[in-house]
This record gives sequence, C-alpha cells and structure tokens, in this order.
Amino acid sequence: MKSNQEIGTLFVRVILGIIFFIHGLQAYQGGLGGTAAFFGQIGVPEFMAYVVKTIELVGGIALILGLGTRIFAALFVPIMAVAIITVGFPKGFVGGYEFELALLVMALYLTLSGSKMLSIDGLLKHQQQSKEANFH
Repeated sequence: MKSNQEIGTLFVRVILGIIFFIHGLQAYQGGLGGTAAFFGQIGVPEFMAYVVKTIELVGGIALILGLGTRIFAALFVPIMAVAIITVGFPKGFVGGYEFELALLVMALYLTLSGSKMLSIDGLLKHQQQSKEANFH
C-alpha cells in the first residue's frame, strides 16, 4: 500500500509538470521572439529564453512521466529564483512572486525527495533491483 506522502508527492510532481509543460508550450506556440525580447528587457541574455522554455517544455513532460524527476526539478529551482528576483520582487508578494515561490518550493521538494509512484524512474529502479536480486 502506498503512503499518503507518496500519493501527495505524485500530485505535486504531475501538477508541477503540467504547469511547466503548458508554459513552455505556450511560449513555443507564440514564438520565442517575444519571450527573448522580454528576457533582454529584464537583464537576462535573450538566448536564455530558448534554454528556459525548452527546459519547461521537456522538463514538464518528464515530470508528468516521472522521468529524471530530481534532475528536472533541480533545473526549475534556479529558473524560478531568477523569475522571482527579476520580475516578482519589484511587484511585491501578492500579484508578484507568490506563484513563482510556490513553484520553486514544489521543485525543491521534488529535488530532495524524488517521486517514484507511477513513474518511469520508479519502474527503472524496480527493474534494476530485480536484476540485482536475480544476479545474487
């Protein structure tokens, strides 16, 4: 039986994945030129728009599937930190950086805990453990 913590972590992983995937997809569908220009206006090199939005798109899918959860979650932490510092802080907490802070904390949690329930990571770990048990 799965613990409530594992079930909660599954929800965090999937919802965070959906949020980042949709944000990345929206940027690609709208063209990254506007995002790159916005990055330039806030002092972030424009090419980083392509890097960030690709991480959001691919990382979002990966989190939904539970593939490389800790790696992609760790990549989201500095992305959200930069968003908070460059865009959020000047607007204040409410209507400013509260959403990005929530995403940052969710990503940090997944970085530290991982999420094996209903995940490719969990399946791969289980297969590896089975091979090791059969080898001995």
